[in-house]
Order: sequence, then C-alpha cells, then structure tokens
Amino acid sequence: MHLEISKLYKQFTTKQGPLMALKDINMHVETGELVCAVGASGSGKSTLLRLVAGLDQPTAGEITVDYQLVTGPGADRGMVFQKYTLYPWQSVQKNVEFGLKLQGLGKRERRERASYYLDVVGLTTFAQALPKALSGGMKQRVAIARALACQPKILLMDEPFGALDVQTKETMQLFLLDLWRRTGCTILMITHDVEEAVFLSQRVYVMTARPGTIQKEILIDLPVDSSGARTYDLKRKPQFLAYKNDITDLLRLRPETAAA
Repeated sequence: MHLEISKLYKQFTTKQGPLMALKDINMHVETGELVCAVGASGSGKSTLLRLVAGLDQPTAGEITVDYQLVTGPGADRGMVFQKYTLYPWQSVQKNVEFGLKLQGLGKRERRERASYYLDVVGLTTFAQALPKALSGGMKQRVAIARALACQPKILLMDEPFGALDVQTKETMQLFLLDLWRRTGCTILMITHDVEEAVFLSQRVYVMTARPGTIQKEILIDLPVDSSGARTYDLKRKPQFLAYKNDITDLLRLRPETAAA
C-alpha cells in the first residue's frame, strides 16, 4: 500500500471571500505504518482526512492510493470518526456487518467476518447488544471493527479518541497500538494531542495553523518492551519528552515563521 498526497490545496468559498484551508500538502504513508498528522484547531486536519477519504474534492493537487487517483469514497479506505456513528437500533454485530452488506457480501460471509473482527477488538460477548449498552471506548472499538471488517488498504482515523475521558483515552491508545501490531493494518490518524501523536506514531507530520501546511516530518524512534510494544512509562522518558516539546514548539510558530 502506498498513499501519496501531492501539492494538495483546498479552498472554500465563504461570504467573506475565498478561504484557503490547505496549502501545498505533500505527504505519504507506506504499508504497515501508523502515521499521525498533528495540528491545532483550524489547521485543516479534518479537511485533509476528508479529502483522503474521498468525501470532498481538492482545489488542486492529487491523492493516490497504490497510484490510483482518489476521486471519491472507496473500499480501499476505511474511516473512523471522533463520533462513533453507530446505528443505535442495530446490534453491535449488525453495525459491523453494515459495510459488508453494502459491498454485496452474502449473509454467512458477513456474519463470519464481523464475528472475527469483533473478536479482534475484544467485543465478542457484546455482539448482540445495542450500542446504548456500551461505554464510549467500546463504541469506538465497534467503529474500528466495522472499518477493519471491510479490509481497507488504509484506516483513516479522525481524532478517534478526542471525545473520551483521559483514562479511557489512554486505554484506547494502548488498544490501538496492540491492534496495529497484531493486524499489520496501515493507519493515518489526525489529532491535536501532541502526546498522543508521539506515543502512537512511527512518523508525525506537523501542520501549521490556517492555511494548513506541512512544516515538518518527524521520525519517531522510541524504545519498545520485550514483546515489541510501546508502554506508558515511555511518557516519562527524556526522549519522549524531547519529541513532545519539539512538536509543541513547532505548533506555536506562525505559518510565515515556520516557512522561513
């Protein structure tokens, strides 16, 4: 899998005139990577992810997945939003099966694949429950299972833990890292949380405020435990804090200063 974003611009028309949301965005994601784009509110992060998902069209530039131009939504890209977007009247199982039904899979294959991914996210025992019976973190696990069940080439995550309390958010970050390691899925995630971006990512793209541009790409090289996993004690390590401070300093720069 190769995602390439080249010379991407997005301009909106407003009552006050043209508004440039994204300017000359260049970035890439490779097979099996977990990459974060981090930026403050108004940096165009969600707009960028919507463009990659094919939910909106760029003003200029192009996005390709495996060298195929993105012109609209596609099964090669799975999307997980901050809000869980589950159907409250359907069971957890049926919510995960929903995208598979749209793909035209038969009833048995839908059931088997949904059951497999519910097991992957640890929610098999809640398969017949309605979303109202789940906690926020569990609902987000269902949303992730639903996206993975369609077996996309890349999973796009729009601040998926932003609505969760601190403790649940930390649990979900560890869950995501474990899921990523076990499944080998490719992930592009956007977040305003610098600590989250450093903890989860192999690479971080730091965005400026509007118009959103990529001011720096940072390789995150952090130690892992004997199982190959990152653990929360990393957050107290000098190397982790150095990454966090560097990115925070970059986010404080004005766009014209960052470009200088």
